[in-house]
Amino acid sequence: MATGVETGRITTNIPARLDRLPWARWHWLVVIGLGTVWILDGLEVTIVGSMSDALADPKTGLGMDSFQVGLAGAIYVAGACLGALFFGQLTDRLGRKKLFLVTLAVYTVATVLTAFSMNPTWYLAARFLTGAGIGGEYAAINSAIDELIPAKYRGRVDVAINGSFWVGAAGGALLTIPLLDPTVIDQSIGWRLAFGLGAILAVGILLVRRNVPESPRWLFIHGRDEEAELIVRDIEHTVTDDTGRSLPDVSDSITIRQRKSIGVGLIARTVFTLYPRRTILCFSLFVGQAFLYNAFFFTYGDTLTTFMDVKQVGWYIAIFAVSNFLGALLLSPLFDTFGRVKMITGTYVLSGVLLAVAGVVLGDLNAVTLTAFGAVIFFFASAGASAAYLTASEVFPMETRALCIAFFYAIGTAVGGISGPLLFGKLIEDASSSKDITGIAIGYFIGAVLMIGGGLVEAFLGVKAEGQSLENIAKPLTAEDEPAAGDGRTSPQPA
Repeated sequence: MATGVETGRITTNIPARLDRLPWARWHWLVVIGLGTVWILDGLEVTIVGSMSDALADPKTGLGMDSFQVGLAGAIYVAGACLGALFFGQLTDRLGRKKLFLVTLAVYTVATVLTAFSMNPTWYLAARFLTGAGIGGEYAAINSAIDELIPAKYRGRVDVAINGSFWVGAAGGALLTIPLLDPTVIDQSIGWRLAFGLGAILAVGILLVRRNVPESPRWLFIHGRDEEAELIVRDIEHTVTDDTGRSLPDVSDSITIRQRKSIGVGLIARTVFTLYPRRTILCFSLFVGQAFLYNAFFFTYGDTLTTFMDVKQVGWYIAIFAVSNFLGALLLSPLFDTFGRVKMITGTYVLSGVLLAVAGVVLGDLNAVTLTAFGAVIFFFASAGASAAYLTASEVFPMETRALCIAFFYAIGTAVGGISGPLLFGKLIEDASSSKDITGIAIGYFIGAVLMIGGGLVEAFLGVKAEGQSLENIAKPLTAEDEPAAGDGRTSPQPA
């Protein structure tokens, strides 16, 4: 099942040893060093969404017209999609640590370049590179986190970390209030400082991230089993010292045919022929959540200003963002205890139904009640959307993990992340002349259908991965035992 030059065969208990570890301060190092990237993404998206007036004014910004401001958003999305695919395949080929350092460096440099933009072309190019760095981060970070966090905690950690996007969104929304207030700071400097703060935060994360080791799972598959053993022993020693608890022996092991590299062609065949149901599942989850968020949230400020005469949207967006983070944080433990299938199905269907209700009563809502509706809807939707990334990162073989995350992120973002804003932008434009907000309800209904559809697909094709080792959910392609044909509920693997 593997391509490339075989370098040896080993039988290892490293996955079982990593999964039996109790939670310790060392795991917090992983969470802080790797997981905080979502805060950067939330900061970026929210700040940029609030910068249109500052960028449009030639006296304070770059003299960008409405088309160029919209184009910058599309270019950021395109950069994220292409960056995810480019860096995703490098993550599987070259290792998790190299790429989660490289992608963060790309983001940092690109953000600094954005802050020093001298003209629209410079700004657009910098936004593309920033998106590429963030897209690459999604692939490298999700795969590394899942391979380092014990199986017992993997669901709650993934969901909570992905939900931390909204910490950055809330921070970005609040930052724009003073930075875009001409009575507080010169507007020609304020928007540049906003981007500069993102770069400063990224440098801090980079310093912590240097201490996060390479994934031992990736190492032993790629013929570096001695290095993997040293890392795991060091982790075990650190965890024992942190907790004061002795670690139980493990009996589970796996036999691996080690390879220096694994062909992309084999990876593609594995995803689409060995696991077609899981492919459909991930596609449905990613498209649904991408359309929902890009349609509702990223046009939310425009809706408030166009139809409800809100002058300062930062406070409303901050409240909305806090609700999203609390949903992911508070519901995350249930993905390990109540189960993946039940929780993903429930959060997707419930948020979809509530969004449809919001569309029906949209004409009767004001800025406060619309924000309250959105806060409730996305309290549940944020946990479900975060679980889409968890699903893609744990239901495919280890050799394909980063590329699968990148693939579904890119597809979902391209389909939902581009079509959503375009559709809502058109609906807002058409409805603004009459000041009739009900004209955008059709977008809510489409988002509701996609979310409910994603929830139903999860109900039928979802994988019961809670508490399971990654190697039990999907055997590595290089495993001595051939992976079972099929997937999902018909497979002897957990479904």
